[in-house]
Amino acid sequence: MRNWKGINVKVIIKVIGFLLVIEGFFMLLGLPFSIYYGEHENPALLYSALITMLTGGILWFSTRNHPKNIGRKEGYVIVAVSWIIISLFGTLPFLFSGAIPNFTDAFFETMSGFTTTGATILTDIESIPKSILFWRSMTHWIGGMGIIVFTVAVLPILGIGGMQLYAAEMPGVTKDKIHPRITATAKRLWAIYLIFTVVEAVLLLLGGMSLFDALCHTFGTVATGGFSTHSQSVAAFSPYIQYVIIVFMILAGTNFTLHYFALHGQLRRVWKSEEFRYFIYLILAGTVIITLVLALSKDGMSFEEAFRTSFFQVVSIITTTGYITDNYMQWPGTIWFLIVLMMFIGGMAGSTGGGIKVLRQLLLLKNSLLELKRLIHPQAIIPVRMNGKVVSQDIIFKVMAFFLIYIIIFIIGSTVMMLIGLDASSAIGATAATIGNIGPGIGKVGPVDNYAFIPYGGKWILSFLMLLGRLELFTVLILFSPAFWKK
Repeated sequence: MRNWKGINVKVIIKVIGFLLVIEGFFMLLGLPFSIYYGEHENPALLYSALITMLTGGILWFSTRNHPKNIGRKEGYVIVAVSWIIISLFGTLPFLFSGAIPNFTDAFFETMSGFTTTGATILTDIESIPKSILFWRSMTHWIGGMGIIVFTVAVLPILGIGGMQLYAAEMPGVTKDKIHPRITATAKRLWAIYLIFTVVEAVLLLLGGMSLFDALCHTFGTVATGGFSTHSQSVAAFSPYIQYVIIVFMILAGTNFTLHYFALHGQLRRVWKSEEFRYFIYLILAGTVIITLVLALSKDGMSFEEAFRTSFFQVVSIITTTGYITDNYMQWPGTIWFLIVLMMFIGGMAGSTGGGIKVLRQLLLLKNSLLELKRLIHPQAIIPVRMNGKVVSQDIIFKVMAFFLIYIIIFIIGSTVMMLIGLDASSAIGATAATIGNIGPGIGKVGPVDNYAFIPYGGKWILSFLMLLGRLELFTVLILFSPAFWKK
């Protein structure tokens, strides 16, 4: 079946095959920890890697001589389908090791990893083999910048152009390219990603973490994922560790294009970004409010501890990382409401964070305020401007459509979760935390709880919401449009 509905099927198979080979290679990186911690008697990672690489190799080899053009349709199908395929194969280490013997739970955990959500069904994390925990955190790191963007950097080696894949993987408001060639852009983004990974891992090692813990928490931070190797999450570590992770969560939640400018000494250009300033202001405002409430309401908590705890949780929620240092469900109820609102913010466009994104919210706010002026001066043409540039009405319409669809899906998801047995707060918390790729929510899926109790049907629904959130709705929803499948 070479073409179906005008879609080049074989090129899709070829790319997915290559992705599976890459995924299998990443599985092998956990073997040193398996040997070091004496887990080699259960070679789950080795078997999983071999099966994944063999399957990918067969798919790629069988289509290696096929024409390599990727159109817009192929780009959308590859991105959406590949996230499902790599998640399916990503369950193998959990299943073979017995760490998560149930397929639904294993798929939920894997999809949560690759989408950098950080929602977990594990109740005793410390009992899981270290090599499996390493793979669990590695799924974050792979999904953080996007395995598709990584492939964009290397696909030219196979003679496949990558612009269509980049457009489907990064469907944000704008796609600022730091280099005119998309491959060069992807390589630069990954170079920055690697630099952050190395620097944070070194700083965590200096704070007393083991190499294993340092790497796993670095993967969860730079990818804004949130999987920890401890049931207490980051609360198990020192204030120094917590401050380091705060800094890198902010960096990970920032547009990576701005990092490129900053590393080249263009700091003024970074601060000129309205989205960046709005992002920082939101973090500061949330931190100040919660710090004051905690300092006044919690006896025995020092001001520094109140500040650090507030700062950490605000950054963790806004950047959609999901690490925790305290049970915010035990904080005053007014803070719960604020935390739920922060779950709908998300990181900056072009970051590894999920959520609605700061840029979209800023554009909505600007357009709403200008609409008041337009009512007063109906004949005037008053465009929305971002960083001094006029934003086209087409982009404003797309932002409004995204926001509306996001809220509709949130309402439907929350309703369905209540119908399958969750209480209202848990249903709202689970839906907001998965579509926003955050992880911990409120209610029974709060910071010290997990998703193990949710019925299997609910876990599949939440897994779908994770995928929708990670690929920013349209990349997945477009596949359900009849018009997409017409020739």
